[in-house]
Amino acid sequence: MGPDPAPRRLVGEEAIFVTAPKPGGSPVSPSKGREAWGEALIAIRGLRKAYPRVGGDEVLALEDVSLDIRPGEFLTVVGPSGCGKSTLLKILAGLLRPTGGSVTLRGTPVTSPRRDIGVVFQNPVLLPWRTVLQNVLLPAQVQGGDLAAASQRGRALLQMVGLGGFEGAYPRELSGGMEQRAAITRALITDPQILLMDEPFGALDAMTREAMNLELRRIWRESGKTVFFITHSIPEAVFLAERVLILSPRPGRVVEILDVDLPPDRDLDLMGTDRFGNHTRRIRGLFGTKGGIA
Repeated sequence: MGPDPAPRRLVGEEAIFVTAPKPGGSPVSPSKGREAWGEALIAIRGLRKAYPRVGGDEVLALEDVSLDIRPGEFLTVVGPSGCGKSTLLKILAGLLRPTGGSVTLRGTPVTSPRRDIGVVFQNPVLLPWRTVLQNVLLPAQVQGGDLAAASQRGRALLQMVGLGGFEGAYPRELSGGMEQRAAITRALITDPQILLMDEPFGALDAMTREAMNLELRRIWRESGKTVFFITHSIPEAVFLAERVLILSPRPGRVVEILDVDLPPDRDLDLMGTDRFGNHTRRIRGLFGTKGGIA
């Protein structure tokens, strides 16, 4: 059986079928009479990625992925291991070329790394011989920007993420959570339109991870950036997001797009509410019927 003709958006306990997007357009919900979405920041159309194998065959990682990422939204991504989540992020970052389909940022094709797209990986990859501020300024130095202005911006960003006073510290003097804050600051130093994050808190202990979830929500709201965040944790995906993108087992396809109707001001007590539980149960139910989650 082939994939659904159009992804579904879920609002609370209700599933709404959405018309498939037309080329260059955005999906709408005619059954609810909602207005069409505004202009997409990133438009993904018919994306396909296959990796060649020895012997001439290939491994299909992504198939027919279409999605609009809205300006200023927090979009999380969940799916089984190997379903192409990281592949999708690398294509959005311009680090991989798709086999088919397209990715555009405000109408411009994304075919190589860009200064208006920032990336944060699971490992913060801070250079041990550079201070926190020097690590943060590395992208500005590589791109040949105004270092004086970048330094001023870097100090302000470090203050925003709670690292004010640690500008001269070295990575060995930081906790894991502090290192990730520095990595996030480094990704923000060039003032990108979108921040791509690939399991950035996966290696942290549970308490630090929860604290970083709160911190990232605050940073997102204060910076106004668009965030695309990959995680294997369903509760984390729901807690952080305005929408959750759910991918199928390999090859990754869009199974559902879940609207998270939770208040913008969130604390950890929210995870114990019925509304939060409804969202997590819905996602777990999808994986329970579509091959499980790893």
